[in-house]
Amino acid sequence: MSTPDIACEAVPAPKQSGLSRIGLIVPSSNTTMETELPELFRRQTEATGHKYTFHSARAGMKNVNKEELLAMVGKAADCAAAVSDADVDAIAYACLVAVMAQGTNAHVGSEATIAQAAEDNGHPAAVTSSAGALVRTLQEMGVEKVAMVTPYMKPLTQMVREYIEGAGITVLDAVSLEVADNLAVGCLDPQNLPEIARNLKRDGADAIVLSACVQMPSLPAVQAVEDELGLPVITAATATAYEILKSLGHAPAITGAGSLLSGAGVKVPAQI
Repeated sequence: MSTPDIACEAVPAPKQSGLSRIGLIVPSSNTTMETELPELFRRQTEATGHKYTFHSARAGMKNVNKEELLAMVGKAADCAAAVSDADVDAIAYACLVAVMAQGTNAHVGSEATIAQAAEDNGHPAAVTSSAGALVRTLQEMGVEKVAMVTPYMKPLTQMVREYIEGAGITVLDAVSLEVADNLAVGCLDPQNLPEIARNLKRDGADAIVLSACVQMPSLPAVQAVEDELGLPVITAATATAYEILKSLGHAPAITGAGSLLSGAGVKVPAQI
């Protein structure tokens, strides 16, 4: 008795009109980026009708320390090749501090490595990283001075501070919540962020980075803090979403996530 032929899909399904595929490379313990980004793009879909799907590859990392972060960096190319199998339109390397731990402007090399891996796999895609997206977005906004919140231990926060300042942006204040376990970072309550933001030293600040980490939940607080303090508020996640939309040629139209993604344009307050 012959066995009937079984058709197996050897290539990704053809892309549909009105649909974009987004690839994510995330730490294995990340629980936030795969919730905040889809929510942001759900709001984009609600406004524009264009749909987005998300496809992730995970690189091992449990604790936010320099050793594990650097080990994760070595897995980025393999993750990029794996996620590009889904023939994604854009890839986001969603671990800000893993890139920043390599030194100023490390996002340039990281993004090039990921782009090359996807191209070598036969599925080239636009590439951004949360580290690159954060500094480029601040620069595009014309921001010269920021205050920021991080979940990291103080030495890592200092490293992030130096990275941002290496991009020509002064960090007036940087709060460290000092949470080392990455799963615990993902359990932090974003409703605590408005109070933390109120206590930042922000005199002269052009913007607030409410979460300099893609794992620290912040989306529910972004609009509230921006409305209360009268400063543009961005996060590693909103900056990443912004760059993904730009790479796809889509104008931001996302409500309730700060002026950056609203489509209205960001106004940096003039300093007296």
